[in-house]
Amino acid sequence: MGTTDIPAAEEKGPTARTTVTSFRVIEALKERGTAGVSELADELDLAKGTIHKHLNTLRRLDYVIKDGHAYRLSVSFLGLGTSARACLPIAETVVEPLEDLASTTEETVGLMIPEHGHGIYILRESAQKQMEMAAREGDRLPMHATAGGKAILSYTPPEERERILDYRGLPKLTDNTITDRDALEDELQLTRDRRMAYDRSEYREGWHCIAHPVTNSDGRAIGAITVSGPAARMKEKDASTYFASIIGSTANSVQNAFALDR
Repeated sequence: MGTTDIPAAEEKGPTARTTVTSFRVIEALKERGTAGVSELADELDLAKGTIHKHLNTLRRLDYVIKDGHAYRLSVSFLGLGTSARACLPIAETVVEPLEDLASTTEETVGLMIPEHGHGIYILRESAQKQMEMAAREGDRLPMHATAGGKAILSYTPPEERERILDYRGLPKLTDNTITDRDALEDELQLTRDRRMAYDRSEYREGWHCIAHPVTNSDGRAIGAITVSGPAARMKEKDASTYFASIIGSTANSVQNAFALDR
């Protein structure tokens, strides 16, 4: 853990175009939920025959389900995701602390890790029966626009951080998203100073998030503990220093437990 795995220029070799197309289809189905051949062809700007060929292949491999004229991803992907998460030692360490944090804050909490220049939630927990969230487990999020991502970037070596930002850019997602590199660096310095990162409707309008980094023995981020919820409610709770301190306490307990397990 603790690497974002951004390929260096010299590592960029040939790619299999058919594989790229299959994953474009998979990603489109992930976003849409269900879709027909014509919808996917229009969205991906590909011929219907090409879309049908890839869907048929994925269906034969049990990764796509056909329901009438529509297609959706099969739960076979769930097995891949849980297997990938099982490879991360921190995943077991964080379950109980996240459950306690969700109960205490009464908000949606999570563990984000860096991967390929994204922030990815590998666990999400909520004390609410109906979980409110701007992102689900497994979603890839832009690091510059999320509290968890900024917490991670703040404790990432400068050279690697530059490579991530060069590779992923600073796309604007809301009116509050930071899209200037100097402004982001100032924000990351503030995050290092207070060891707490904030997303104030930068990823999604009306949604706030607070995050605390989880670092290894070298002082680099291997993840971030996050608490998120509707902006008005989060502002009210953030007025209390206890709210921030309980997030920091959880992150520190995860960090210490992870270090003992290594």
